[in-house]
Amino acid sequence: MSEVSLKDRPEFDLDNQGEQKYCSFLRSLPDRQENCIRLFERSSGDFYSVHGEDAFFIAQNVYKTTSVIKYLGGDVKTGVPSCTLSKTTCETFLRDALLNRQMRVEIWAAEPRKQNVWSIIKRASPGNLQDMEDLLFAHTDMAASPIVMAVKIKAGGDHRTVGVCFADATVRELGISEFIDNDLYSNFESLVIQLGVKECLIQADEGQKDYELSKLRTILQHCDIVITERKKSDFAIKDVEQDFNRLLEEDISIAALPEFELKNAMAASACVIKYLALLTDESNFGQYALRNHDLSQYMKLDASAVRALNLMPGPQDGANKSVSLYGLLNKCKTTQGGRMLGQWLKQPLMDVAAIEKRQTTVEAFTLDSELRQNLQETHLKMIPDLHRLAKRFQRGVASLQDVFRAYQVVIRLPGLVSTLASCETGSPEHKEILDSEFTTHFEEYTNNLQKLQELVETTIDLEAVDRHEYLIKAEFDQSLKVLRTKMETVKQAMEKEHERVADELNMEIDKKLKMEDHQVYGWSFRLSRNDSSCLRNKSSCIELTTQKNGVLFTTTKMRAASQSFSEASQEYERTQSSLAKEVIGIVSTYCPVLEKLNTLVAQLDVLVSFAHVSVHAPMPYVKPCMTAMGTGDVILKESRHPCLEVQDDVAFIPNDVNLVRNKGEFLIITGPNMGGKSTYIRQIGVISLMAQTGCFVPCAEATLCVFDCILARVGAGDSQMKGVSTFMAEMLETASILKSATVNSLIVIDELGRGTSTYDGFGLAWAISEHIATEIKCFCLFATHFHELTSLGETAPYVGNLHVTAHVGGGEDEEVDGAMTSNSSRNSKSRDITLLYKVVEGVCDQSFGIHVAELAQFPDSVVQLAKRKAIELEDFSTAHHSASGAAKSGETASLHKRAKSEDIEVRHTHIHTQKELYHPTTGTPNTTTPLANDISV
Repeated sequence: MSEVSLKDRPEFDLDNQGEQKYCSFLRSLPDRQENCIRLFERSSGDFYSVHGEDAFFIAQNVYKTTSVIKYLGGDVKTGVPSCTLSKTTCETFLRDALLNRQMRVEIWAAEPRKQNVWSIIKRASPGNLQDMEDLLFAHTDMAASPIVMAVKIKAGGDHRTVGVCFADATVRELGISEFIDNDLYSNFESLVIQLGVKECLIQADEGQKDYELSKLRTILQHCDIVITERKKSDFAIKDVEQDFNRLLEEDISIAALPEFELKNAMAASACVIKYLALLTDESNFGQYALRNHDLSQYMKLDASAVRALNLMPGPQDGANKSVSLYGLLNKCKTTQGGRMLGQWLKQPLMDVAAIEKRQTTVEAFTLDSELRQNLQETHLKMIPDLHRLAKRFQRGVASLQDVFRAYQVVIRLPGLVSTLASCETGSPEHKEILDSEFTTHFEEYTNNLQKLQELVETTIDLEAVDRHEYLIKAEFDQSLKVLRTKMETVKQAMEKEHERVADELNMEIDKKLKMEDHQVYGWSFRLSRNDSSCLRNKSSCIELTTQKNGVLFTTTKMRAASQSFSEASQEYERTQSSLAKEVIGIVSTYCPVLEKLNTLVAQLDVLVSFAHVSVHAPMPYVKPCMTAMGTGDVILKESRHPCLEVQDDVAFIPNDVNLVRNKGEFLIITGPNMGGKSTYIRQIGVISLMAQTGCFVPCAEATLCVFDCILARVGAGDSQMKGVSTFMAEMLETASILKSATVNSLIVIDELGRGTSTYDGFGLAWAISEHIATEIKCFCLFATHFHELTSLGETAPYVGNLHVTAHVGGGEDEEVDGAMTSNSSRNSKSRDITLLYKVVEGVCDQSFGIHVAELAQFPDSVVQLAKRKAIELEDFSTAHHSASGAAKSGETASLHKRAKSEDIEVRHTHIHTQKELYHPTTGTPNTTTPLANDISV
């Protein structure tokens, strides 16, 4: 990729004095917001320049080289670093910056006739793309709605009142919510996940002294949401009533609605309205809808659960879309369907009737393959993004081509209705639900849009559309008809002149002598250079120019006819333009119906996509049986992880799941590394979420209860820039689980307590597990290598033990399902481990870490040393057991006595001390203690 420097651009030709002034202007620019980049428009958007640090950012991230950097006003030391972006390159960069990198963008332009006066003409951020929608999505679809939210909190005692307002400017919708939250703001975190918020507005806090705001910041950063600080005055509710009354489509005053009493939410609303500058665009007046978002309507998900379940695609997924659940299920044929799928996955339903209604619809599409294929390939595939289309009409930038696109959708609706009516599953229930949910509504919208169809067929020249021309019919207006007749008469005269000149020059029409409309000379004739010799001594032929493709010439009659045709065409365009504006204005009144139609199409597309995935899975999905929240169990037969089973070269081993109330509510899973523990517990969370979304699930049989939230603690990572260690991140996530979980929640925990010492980690794992099992009493899956934790069932009710199986051979003994046949199997001879990936009841007392190290191709010397040390530890613990006779009564009692002592003994501790070889509570040998250096306290 090459780029021309500013100095080489003829459009940016500065003399030395002008260059110095421009550099002075760049240096005088005010400070900008964090993570913001400035672009300067040149030649009305033909290309863009960037300067200073932004130039280096573009060079490194777009061009991958600093050779494109040029210096204005001096050399490397004194000049301003600069480079340029072409229009196409700029569009690509802006999409990446706003949609992936979560940056802010400012576009500056010189004022007309004042080249030294610059101002911002466009601003954009991840939650506010209004100014740049046409630039960003000119050649690509909008995959997700940009949601911007403002939050206002009021802390008092143990409760925090949180008020929020969120806006989706693409569909002109304002939503509000106000609720009580805990000190970890777990409800707020669930809300931003549900809504898919891209940007959050919070009150500015200089020095970050406000403790509550700092906690909100932490949550927003954890959820990868852009934070924008706003002045305290932006949250003032002084004018919010007047602002809402101008924006909302209802005739009733906002003061009469119950939402107006939510003062924190109203303060947040004032901030959103001001940030998006909604009142500066009169086309917004009376167009916005207000809705109250009920947080309890959907299953709650926190950021950890979204990551643990691989809900949405990440940058590391690459081209393999099926790595994430969204990528796997997204077989949608429309852009709006893909957006709604993302929304549904973050907002699983909690009403059993609504869930079953979706699942029954999916069942109809799975049973009737012809119906499903017709909908996908014949109808849905041809429907454009009606949200964006309606937005173009609302913003006044629509054209006759947009009118025709809306018309194409309308004329397809009868066929769509007919296809839905042809459902042949043999079940009256399926026919009834398709009629009530889709067919009836599509028929209603068809009737409402009938006048639009008649308008288009009356006014637009549909024959010209085949030539990619969008024109008003000449018959529609008398003046147009007269001008069209004149143009056709002149065109016939030009064709006769064409024939006359061909005869005079003895040249074949079109093959050698061509008539064309030149952008400079108008209608004229063209001959190739080889044939142009016939023009010599022809006084009637007037040469115009010589080009690579031939010689352009005209005649006196042709010139006059061309002039007459041009004048008639311009008059036709002026007359047509005013008529086109009237047509576009009439079509724009149908935008509310197009918006509702768009939502219905998106819902149909998602449900058909669910059916497509369910049928085409390696093993077809099944319809789960759902029970209301607080009732029923989770019984899954031959359950599978939907994303893993579709990967190449994977033969997935299915497993049963039995989470039974008052019997097996808390399941501890042990077993070898890489044995499938994490996959097993995650797939249960994924299946539960899929079921509550309305999709079929990857099982042979499935019975599921409704969960109010899925909480996960899987694979925490540290954040060195924020001063948060791996263990601290783990503890923060676990604290949120303990405060957020209810008896109707599903908790998934994987390897808790690894980031600290063995004793501390085990102590925390035991205490957390016991609290969940005895206090919260919800369904929980706990994968661990703390084998001593399996004895929790002796003190806590309804705790069960499972383990993943493995077969080890090659030594003197064999090990099957994790049960050792003798201690001699820990010899130094090489043994092969076969992971069976089958989950069965019982306890596994080994992790096979050394075998995994062998699979990772550790050096033999390291592996052998590890085996020797393992044998030494095991022999030492066995000898100690023999010497003590009763570890639990002797050593454990002694350790308990030490633990209760308030005195701290200052001493040196070594890895081989007796204390580290035994567990402080159970007295069992501690085989998981890591090697460590001497520690001085």
